[in-house]
Amino acid sequence: MVECFKPFLRHLLNLELSGKTLRQHRDNLWLLGGELIRHLHASPRLRRRPIEQVVLQVLDDEGGPLISYGATEQQQRSFDATCCRFYRFLKERNS
Repeated sequence: MVECFKPFLRHLLNLELSGKTLRQHRDNLWLLGGELIRHLHASPRLRRRPIEQVVLQVLDDEGGPLISYGATEQQQRSFDATCCRFYRFLKERNS
């Protein structure tokens, strides 16, 4: 999973975003990783698929999955913004 996230994190570094923004995206990717692990435990058959396919299954151009622990609306919006950006990055990279 980390190998799937690394190119996106490097891409964000190249954009010269502020440290605060980079940390927010990093934290949101950490949260996405937790949600993906939850999905993998709930559906063991997903474990056989490449992680990038699993990631693309839970993301779309509007965001990511709902945060499972009852996050605030602001936290969900921030998470969705990172997920949208990550989704677009993966789609562009695969084109």
